Amino acid sequence: MNYTGIIIGAAAFLIIGIFHPIVIKGEYHFGVGIWWIFLLSGVGLIVWALFAESVILSAILGITGFTCLWSIKELFEQRERVRKGWFPKNPKRRH
Repeated sequence: MNYTGIIIGAAAFLIIGIFHPIVIKGEYHFGVGIWWIFLLSGVGLIVWALFAESVILSAILGITGFTCLWSIKELFEQRERVRKGWFPKNPKRRH
């Protein structure tokens, strides 16, 4: 039996699930100004994935890298969700 696909699928599921609250908390505490952290992290992880010898590690790094890049879009969309009142504003942060 080959468990590689199951491992990669489970990793993708967990990574995407973990990034959802990271985006929400990141926007709440820091605003959209942290987009560049997601950009640098995403590019770095994707480059690392190119050189990883293990298929599973390369896939996990690639998934995480592209999830970081997707999180940039989600960060700006989260700002709109806050603006619409769907999520709370941080009263301690200037808007």
